[in-house]
Amino acid sequence: MPDTFASAGLSGDDAPGDSLAQVSSLYLGNILYAIERCALSLDSDDKPDEAAFYRGLGRKLAEAYGREKRA
Repeated sequence: MPDTFASAGLSGDDAPGDSLAQVSSLYLGNILYAIERCALSLDSDDKPDEAAFYRGLGRKLAEAYGREKRA
């Protein structure tokens, strides 16, 4: 996994048409992974409510992606 956006071939002016929706859709798997890692960390810090919040956020994103793909 690249450690910077530059090493991933990304920059602020790569593609003028890139919208938030396009970029987040492209990297959704990475985003969901990072959210789950955050939730795991919060679990290990005995913060189950905060972990549940992030898992709920991840679930919402995954469900929205599924609905979008079916449409």
